[in-house]
Amino acid sequence: MKRVSNVTVRKRLVITLLVGLLVFGVIDARLGYVQFFSGDWLTARAKNLWSRDITFEPERGKIVDRNGVAIASNQSAPTIYVIPRQIENPANTAEKLAAVLNGSKEKIYEQITKKSSKERLKEGRKISPDLANKVRKLNLKGVYIAEDSKRYYPFGSYLSQVLGFTGIDNQGLTGLELTYDDELKGKVGSVQFYSDAKGKRMPNMSDDYVPPENGLNLKLTVDTKIQTIIERELNNAEKKYNPDGIIAIAMNPNTGEILGMSSRPTFNPAKYKNVPQEVYNRNLPIWSTYEPGSTFKIITLAAALQEGKVNLEKDTFFDPGYVKVGGATLHCWKRGGHGSESFLEVVQNSCNPGFVELGERLGKNTLFKYIREFGFGQKTGIDLSGESSGILFNLNRVGPVELATTAFGQGVSVTPIQQVAAVSAAINGGTLYQPYIAKELDDPATGKVVMKKTPVAKRKVISEKTSKEIRHALETVVAQGTGKNAYVDSYRIGGKTGTAQKAKNGRYLENNYVLSFVGFAPADDPQIVVYFAIDNPKNTLQFGGQTAAPIAGNIIGDSLRAMGVSPRKNQIEKEISYPQVPLVEVPDLVGTSKKDFLGVDVNLKLDISGKGDTVLRQDPEPGKKVEIGSTVRVYMH
Repeated sequence: MKRVSNVTVRKRLVITLLVGLLVFGVIDARLGYVQFFSGDWLTARAKNLWSRDITFEPERGKIVDRNGVAIASNQSAPTIYVIPRQIENPANTAEKLAAVLNGSKEKIYEQITKKSSKERLKEGRKISPDLANKVRKLNLKGVYIAEDSKRYYPFGSYLSQVLGFTGIDNQGLTGLELTYDDELKGKVGSVQFYSDAKGKRMPNMSDDYVPPENGLNLKLTVDTKIQTIIERELNNAEKKYNPDGIIAIAMNPNTGEILGMSSRPTFNPAKYKNVPQEVYNRNLPIWSTYEPGSTFKIITLAAALQEGKVNLEKDTFFDPGYVKVGGATLHCWKRGGHGSESFLEVVQNSCNPGFVELGERLGKNTLFKYIREFGFGQKTGIDLSGESSGILFNLNRVGPVELATTAFGQGVSVTPIQQVAAVSAAINGGTLYQPYIAKELDDPATGKVVMKKTPVAKRKVISEKTSKEIRHALETVVAQGTGKNAYVDSYRIGGKTGTAQKAKNGRYLENNYVLSFVGFAPADDPQIVVYFAIDNPKNTLQFGGQTAAPIAGNIIGDSLRAMGVSPRKNQIEKEISYPQVPLVEVPDLVGTSKKDFLGVDVNLKLDISGKGDTVLRQDPEPGKKVEIGSTVRVYMH
C-alpha cells in the first residue's frame, strides 16, 4: 500500500477547508441576503399562503333629490361566509344553519364541505339583521358574518325608469344606477386572518383590517315634492282612463334642470323581476318617439314671429275648415272651420289651415332651419341612457304637402324631452338649454362636492322680443282658447294642446291618439315647463284640451305652490264658453272634518287626498269663483 506523504495530506486538508469555507460562505451570504433583503418579500408570500379574507362591502352612495331627500338608499343585509376546514362538525353545522335560514340541509352541507379556503353561503346571502343575529348566537366554528347591504327605494316606483336598479352584488344595471355605477359603488374592504393548511388559526398573528370606502352620493335636480305631484296625477289618470301609456316631464326652462319625470307603465326598482324587460328598459320621456301634433305649432309660431312673417294682432286669416295643398286636402279639427280670425285666434283655436299658411310664408328651408335650431332631429344630450333622436323629413323630399303637415305637427317624429327643451327655449327668452338630471356628486365622509354640473346653454334661437310674444299668445290659449281646461286661478299659465293620431305600418289608426299638453307658468316669469301626454285613453273624448290639459294644469298649479311661487294678480280672465256655465264661490274647508264638509255644496265635486280627518289645505282657495261641477281638491292630515 502506497503511503501518502504529509505534504499531500496537508494540501488535501487545505483544499477541503477552502471548499468548506467557500460553501459555508455562499450559504452565509445567501442567508444574509434572505434575512436582510428578501425577508419582507418572503414573509408577504407566506402570509398570502396563510391568509384568508372576509370581505366587507362598501355602502353604495345614496341618490337624493335637490333638497337632500333620499330617493335610493341602503338597508343592512349581512352575508354569511364559511371556512370549510375550520368547521368541526359539518353535519351538525349544516342542520343548525338550515333551521335558521329555512334552507336545504343537504345543499348547505355540500357548500360547507367543499375543498376551498372560503365559501359564501348561498342561503345566507344578504339576509336580514335579525337572521344574522340568530346565526351569531349559534356560535358555530368556521362560520362568519360579513356586513353587507342591499338597495332600498323608499318611494317605491317613483322615478323608476330614471333611477334604474342594482343587482344582487349591488352593481348598477340600468338607469342612473348604471350610468354612475363607478362613483356610487365605492371600494371593497376586508378582514384578513391567518390559518394553516388545516384551517387552524395561527397563534400570535393579528388580523389585518382594510375598511371599505363608501360610494359617493348623487344629488339630482329632481324635487320630490314635484315628483310626488306628477306621480299622483299619473296614478289617477291611469285608473280613470286605462291608457296604453302616460308620460310627464317637469323642467326649469331657465336652466334645463329636470324637476320631475315619470311614465306609465312603471315598476318598483326593488322588484324589477316582476315586470317585463321592456317596462324597465324603456324610459319613455326620452325614448318614445311619435308625431307631436299641435304642441309642435309653437315652433312654427316662433319661426314666423322671429322672421317677421306674421303680426298676430293685425294679420287675419279665413278658415273654411280645410286647405288644399299639392293635390291633397288637409282639414282643420273643427269641421266647417273657424271663419275669419286674427292670427292670435289662429293660435288660440289651434287652426291647422292657419298654420299651413305660416309654413308656406316661411318656406321649407327656413322652417326646417328653426326646427333643427330648436333641437329636433338630434338627441338633447340629457345625462340618461336610451335617448332617441326622432325623425325629420329629408329636406330634399319636402314638398308642399310635407311642408304643410310639418307646420302643424304631423309627419315628423319627436321625443317628449325634445319638446320640453324646445318649448323652454321658446318662452325663456330664446335660449336652448341642454336638459340634465344629475346635479352633483358628494363625498359622504368629508361632505366635499366632487363633481357639480351647471346649466349648458347650447345656442340662442330667437330673440327676447319674440319669446315675449310667444308667452303672451300661449297664455291666451289657456285663458281663451283650446287650453282652457289647464287654467289655474291666480297663476298665469300658458300652453298648447296636442291631439296626434297614431300611425302603424304607414297608416293612421282609427280612434287612437296621443293626447298632450305642454304648459308653463307664470307667464310673466316662467319657472316651470310641464309636458303631459296620454296614449290612447279609454272612455273620454280624444282631444288634448279635454283630457291632457286639466291634468297638466293640476301638475303646474300644485308644483308652483310647492316651489313657493307667488300668485299673480294681472291674470288674463278665463273666457267662459257658451252656453255659459254659472259660477259658484268655493267655501272655506280648511280645519273642517270629513263629517263637516261632505255634501257642503252639491254644486261642487270633492277630490280627497291623505288619510287624516282634518282638512290641511284646499285648491282652489276659499272665495274663488268656479264653474258649477268643478272639483275642489282637499288635503287631509
